[in-house]
Amino acid sequence: MTSRRTVALALLLTVVAVALAGAQDALPVELHGAIDKAAAEVLETTGAPSASVAVVRDGRISYVHAYGLAALQPSTPATTEMRYSIGSISKQFTAAAVLLLAEDRKLSLDDKVGKWLPDLTRAGEVTLRQLLSMTSGYQDFWPQDYVMPPMLLPATPQQIMNGWAKIPLDFDPGTKWQYSNTNYVIAAVIVERVSGMPLFEFLQGRVFTKLGMKSVVNSDQVALGPGDPMRYLRYAVGPPRQAPKEGNGWMSGAGVASALSAGMWSRCGLAAPVRVMNDGQKPSRQE
Repeated sequence: MTSRRTVALALLLTVVAVALAGAQDALPVELHGAIDKAAAEVLETTGAPSASVAVVRDGRISYVHAYGLAALQPSTPATTEMRYSIGSISKQFTAAAVLLLAEDRKLSLDDKVGKWLPDLTRAGEVTLRQLLSMTSGYQDFWPQDYVMPPMLLPATPQQIMNGWAKIPLDFDPGTKWQYSNTNYVIAAVIVERVSGMPLFEFLQGRVFTKLGMKSVVNSDQVALGPGDPMRYLRYAVGPPRQAPKEGNGWMSGAGVASALSAGMWSRCGLAAPVRVMNDGQKPSRQE
């Protein structure tokens, strides 16, 4: 069990809760109980220490609740104000940054990676769209679901690209789907080159501040504080243990957020970026 899985659980429960809300005019008390029961059962069966849920309906956050323990020793109950390191869930923010730049006419999803990074493998064939949709063929630099010893040391995006984006592709671009963290390192570098500023700074100005997502910080550079949930991992069937934080650079573009901030993002509608990536329609911002 890793902190990344715990966060995925928290946001998965958010999605499930939204689905449960359905077309009802309000979130009834009995539905609160059903959500609480489902969350408790998942924590019990997975061993995840805590989770945080925000239910969004009709553009409004209608229910927020935290479950479990943010820290096991000393025993600290989780609260809705606590932030989780959301890891790869941050990829949607990187994708949103690319789409905003496409809307600004500063790039196109069909631009080739070689326009900015010509020294990467087959950069003249791989498109931005293929990076975002995991169909580029670039090998994943982090297929393991834990922090390996070399990853305790800092790394730069360039070092990651040198190691994993300059070797032969795992398949021809656009012919297969394969999850790869390398894709989003490349996409983040392109956002920075096009915008002229760090990815997180771009997102703060164009997304987080405007949506009131005040809890979001760059977890690649700053670890969670003592008032936030502890990171845990589990070896086989052993007990949860405190997990080490990876070195700076490996989580480039990742962030931390509370369930409330995640809910603020969700209420703006996540379907539009997914649609644009998959069918090539012209990017359009949902108001």
